[in-house]
Amino acid sequence: MQLPRMLAVAACLTVASHAGSLAYAQTPIRIGASLSQTGAFATLGQNRLRAYQLCIRDANEKGGVLGRKIELVIEDDRSDAKLGADIYERLITQDKVHAILGPYSSPITDAVADIAEKHKMPLLALAATASLYQKGRRFIFMVPPPAEVFLEGLMDIAAQRGLKTVAIVYEDTLFPKATAQGAIALAKKKGLEIVRVEAYSKGQRDFTGVLGRIGEARPDVLAAATYFDDALAIVRNMKLLHVNVKMFGVTVGGDLPKFQQMLGADAEFVYGASQWEPELVTLRAGGLVPVARQYPGAREFVEAYRREFPGADISYQSASGYAGCQLLIEAIKKAGALDGEKIRAAILKMDVNTVFGRFRVDGHGVQIAQRMVIFQWQDGQKVIVWPEDLAPGRARFPTPPWNQRR
Repeated sequence: MQLPRMLAVAACLTVASHAGSLAYAQTPIRIGASLSQTGAFATLGQNRLRAYQLCIRDANEKGGVLGRKIELVIEDDRSDAKLGADIYERLITQDKVHAILGPYSSPITDAVADIAEKHKMPLLALAATASLYQKGRRFIFMVPPPAEVFLEGLMDIAAQRGLKTVAIVYEDTLFPKATAQGAIALAKKKGLEIVRVEAYSKGQRDFTGVLGRIGEARPDVLAAATYFDDALAIVRNMKLLHVNVKMFGVTVGGDLPKFQQMLGADAEFVYGASQWEPELVTLRAGGLVPVARQYPGAREFVEAYRREFPGADISYQSASGYAGCQLLIEAIKKAGALDGEKIRAAILKMDVNTVFGRFRVDGHGVQIAQRMVIFQWQDGQKVIVWPEDLAPGRARFPTPPWNQRR
């Protein structure tokens, strides 16, 4: 099988030679987006904004694209899907942006995708819900792995450890629901029995009823398709009710440093699903897949991000944002024009590695090459424990009962 063509950051952002001021002799290329700076998605939306800003800065330092400087035009969608769609309509029709980047979250991306389709503007989207890409749209492309595989590593570890039963809890919205459906299929594929599935409403913080019913089912594994605030609340409620399982994992939010900072020792043993981790850039053990080859430029990205935004969170939302911007710039370069159809054709041909990992999509625009990682909080640090070829650590198993912890 032919190895994928590798894409280093420098190669991705390099354009044809243009000297000094001649590079910016024309008007700038304007790239527009809405990102949640307020509302429910603000924390992760800000991570993505910083990544976009860093990508555009890096691109301009290398000459822009098509011999033109790039300008980023951002508005706050306040975590609201309708407002997000209105912003993109205005960016395209009134502000006359030449290209667009994706917002944060599946619901907002779903609304925005209709605007992108209407105006034939390729959207390198950072939402992972596969159903968004299966509505006959031609101009939306998934950068991260699909939601349906987020908990694959958790199920794989559980099966390898000889566990038998799984309970699943999820927020009843687009992305977590898709994650839960995928987890059910993955568990069954691994020979695990699903003993309880519980949905909860967006914004719910009291999980005593949900966890009481899960406790009665006595699962070996509890998998939670979450965002940040509900992930925190579930852990706190589990401790309060003494709900004990051998493995407990969350999805979105569990990867943020604030998760451990707010929970302290209660975050120990919790597994998290992640599309990418900054810890990947420090892996250098014999027998591991060369990280510099799978994530070219990742070390430089992490160093630049921390230098540019001291004290700010860096997460997979940051890396995927940078990669999405990288890919758009590379597609414009390959198209040699700002024509939507030509950029779309360039994206469909891509098989490249970015700071975030490998990018390749199928005919529906669904990502088919990127892998997830699973980490576990150990001694206040995230330790990658899956997949084996990337994992420098081992899972601490089983999770001890609450009354046996320090």
